[in-house]
Amino acid sequence: MRKIIIADDEHKILMSLEYSFKKNGYDVYIARDGTEVLDFLKTMVPDVILLDIMMPNLDGYSTLEAIKEDERLKETKVIFLSAKNNPKDIEKGLKMGADAYVTKPYSIKKLMQQIEEMFG
Repeated sequence: MRKIIIADDEHKILMSLEYSFKKNGYDVYIARDGTEVLDFLKTMVPDVILLDIMMPNLDGYSTLEAIKEDERLKETKVIFLSAKNNPKDIEKGLKMGADAYVTKPYSIKKLMQQIEEMFG
């Protein structure tokens, strides 16, 4: 079973993504900001991290930097899921090492397909 951490500070987004990924056989962990993501990463190595950029305490960019510094997480796929849809924001996210950048609003079905394709 693939493990996924979903990090977003919007309750409705967390609930719909959690439901969809559980339905598709994922082991789902919910984080409301970057510090919660990093807490999970102390004890586990997920297959995928869905990361919002604009979150309280620790934003998505800073969280990604911490993830990239951890050698254990080099196989973990990180996908930004953000309302920041400016081409400069997308470019920044990808340059920082995100595997994909999906803008809100998004299709859960397409997001699921994109993640499945990352694992071949």
